[in-house]
Amino acid sequence: MKILITGALGHIGSYVAENIHKIKKVKETILIDNLKSNGPSSIYNLSKKSKLSFYIRDLNNKKSLNDFKNIDYLIHCASMTNAEKSFERKKEMTKNNLNCLKTVINFCKLRKVKLIHISSTSVYGKQADLVDETCEKKYLKPKSPYAKIKLIEENLLKKQKKLKYTTFRFGTIAGVSKGIRFHTAVNKFCFNAALNENITVYKTALHQYRPYLSVRDAFKVFKFCIEKDFFKNDVYNALSGNFTVNQIIKKIKKYKKKVKIKFVKSEIMNQLSYHVSDVKLKKEGLKLNNTLDKDIKNTLILLKNTEITSTVSGPS
Repeated sequence: MKILITGALGHIGSYVAENIHKIKKVKETILIDNLKSNGPSSIYNLSKKSKLSFYIRDLNNKKSLNDFKNIDYLIHCASMTNAEKSFERKKEMTKNNLNCLKTVINFCKLRKVKLIHISSTSVYGKQADLVDETCEKKYLKPKSPYAKIKLIEENLLKKQKKLKYTTFRFGTIAGVSKGIRFHTAVNKFCFNAALNENITVYKTALHQYRPYLSVRDAFKVFKFCIEKDFFKNDVYNALSGNFTVNQIIKKIKKYKKKVKIKFVKSEIMNQLSYHVSDVKLKKEGLKLNNTLDKDIKNTLILLKNTEITSTVSGPS
């Protein structure tokens, strides 16, 4: 069985590439990336247990995947993902992410490839005690352009007649990978703490709940989907848990005692607190139970020498 991963050098994609050998039915893996967000270091020293091939391709080119044959599954990780920066890059992000998905859809339909599509729990943008995949449309009012694009992507997939796919609404990703990024909340907080800098917390968000997903659980989602051939043309929430910012900071304090907090205002977080339900996915037989504690610990270990180097004022 052959699998293709787009955005393979990114935070999620690089973790999948590193661990793909754990899915026994996968015999060959094609890695695709345009090198615009992450450099080739994400593929240094990948496990020799997998047969991997890497190609530099930009999915904005409609023909970028045409020479790949006999692909069984495609995991689509390629997109611009920085929600906070999406306000200033709305047009660029919309064009890029939708063009990339359209290229993937056309390829999958033509070659009969089963698609794993990543959406985001940030599509839930209105207050509710608990939101799930069956919630009313009034609860699907995302605040950031990034999240709005994800909702457009979901609706685009729903219109496809000759395509087998599953969409997973991922919680905010946390954890270490070769392509780790630091614009998402947990990783960013860990980075600030490692540098002995202020953790900037949105003024109204300290006790608001948000869904988070360990990158280790993200891989479990892909593994489950491929091993069970789980493609129901439906949407599923995937999260390791719902946590407040305060709870995340307390987890960081277990490993980094001195943490400084600074309250700020930001447009993106002016939404009310909500919990996201993962009952639908659990009923299908997949329970995600990795705590974020290990991800936080591993991220701080990765950055353990940062505090020392950050005191250097410039080159000697």
